[in-house]
Amino acid sequence: MALTITSPAFSDQGEIPRVFTCQGDDTSPPLAWSDAPDGTRSLVLIVDDPDAPDPAAPKMTWVHWVLYNLPADSSGLPQGVSPAALPPGTLQGLNDWKRTGYGGPCPPIGRHRYFFKLYALDTVLPDLGKADKAAVEKAMEGHVLDRAQLVGTYQKH
Repeated sequence: MALTITSPAFSDQGEIPRVFTCQGDDTSPPLAWSDAPDGTRSLVLIVDDPDAPDPAAPKMTWVHWVLYNLPADSSGLPQGVSPAALPPGTLQGLNDWKRTGYGGPCPPIGRHRYFFKLYALDTVLPDLGKADKAAVEKAMEGHVLDRAQLVGTYQKH
């Protein structure tokens, strides 16, 4: 079996419900994962949007959430998970708002894609401090056993 990530709130390639966006409560959606390969010591979750600012002319990938050192035996996150409720040992990186935590979809124009990327690592990463996505990805190099992704879309209404 390969690593999988799903959400009971939306299907792969489906629309992310408004409650999880800047037009709603801006809370994180519930996520579930399974089938981490043997030898997995930790998981990394990165949520980003490669369509910023305009899907017709993307200029950057906007980072919405960075979590690392999720326990290998964890199986997901509840809706609206608070920092205190993250699984023990989980560390947060900085999103592109220069803060930790989840920042929901808030596209300025058009329908954007949001990639919920889960990585199974053969190591536990050191505490990277206020690390951004690039720093976490650099620390992951050579340690990724498997990866999975869930893609949701959103357009302001």
